[in-house]
Amino acid sequence: MSNPQILFSTTLGDITLELFPAAAPKAVENFVGLTEQGYYDGIIFHRVIREFMIQGGDPTGTGSGGKSIWMRAFEDEFLDASLTHKKGVISMANAGKNTNGSQFFIVTAANASFLDRKHTIFGHVVSGMDIVDAIESSKTDRNDRPLDEVKIIKATVISK
Repeated sequence: MSNPQILFSTTLGDITLELFPAAAPKAVENFVGLTEQGYYDGIIFHRVIREFMIQGGDPTGTGSGGKSIWMRAFEDEFLDASLTHKKGVISMANAGKNTNGSQFFIVTAANASFLDRKHTIFGHVVSGMDIVDAIESSKTDRNDRPLDEVKIIKATVISK
């Protein structure tokens, strides 16, 4: 059985993600569930830090919004110790321990292992890393918000 895949059709192009249910079952269930609900459709990448990451998943576009499919925060998952934050990994953004909701980030740094065991890794980019890099290259304001909005036009579960 293959891992679930999600397609982000963004204003700059397509990004395909493979998810890791064995490593982060709740994070994957949440991400797939929100995608199926259309939750991520129209949401911007509200935070972009060059040589670090691009962040999205907040319907308010401020970095302070978002919810899980359970309407409450859910716990961190670190079931696969071999996973590390490196370029192409998708991980849950949070405001501290066990505060996962809908926000996520895709790592653009070669190594961001200082995030290991602080943020739940639940997948990686399998195609469209050039699009992630293009988003990362966006000019930003002093709050790391892109000056020109980059949106997820449509998020689609392409395999479960």
